[in-house]
Amino acid sequence: MNLNKAMIIGNLTRDPEVKSTPNGASVASFSVATNFIWTDTSGQKQEKAEYHNIVAWRKLADIIGQYLKKGSKVYIEGRLQTRDWTGQDGVKRYRTEIVADNMIMLDRAGTAPSAGNWNPKPAASSDIPTIQQDAPINNSESDSDEIKLEDIPF
Repeated sequence: MNLNKAMIIGNLTRDPEVKSTPNGASVASFSVATNFIWTDTSGQKQEKAEYHNIVAWRKLADIIGQYLKKGSKVYIEGRLQTRDWTGQDGVKRYRTEIVADNMIMLDRAGTAPSAGNWNPKPAASSDIPTIQQDAPINNSESDSDEIKLEDIPF
């Protein structure tokens, strides 16, 4: 059995960039910063930021491009993927990214972070929309608490 799963909560470091492939599929790319905090051997609190490259496709990419911006707090779930290519200088390059298949916006609805003065308040769990990429379409009524992409009114 194999497992390739990544889950992060952090803040966007730049506005998402949304493009279309030649066949018309939307793709969004952006970066999310997470912080790792620990106490070193001398008892001093240490902190290190980690930056994660994120890629989202199709409807999820469109929603990300429309509703997220630099500073937005998000939960991203997906799989790790490493791409490689040869640069113009002939050197082989690598890029590891999270291919998102689920995103939860953690900012309160209707609030926007302002540059340099962003202090989000935790949202109630009932206020947090869950968006899943390629969720199976279910045309029948269901007792499930999962919110499907097709059910989101925006």
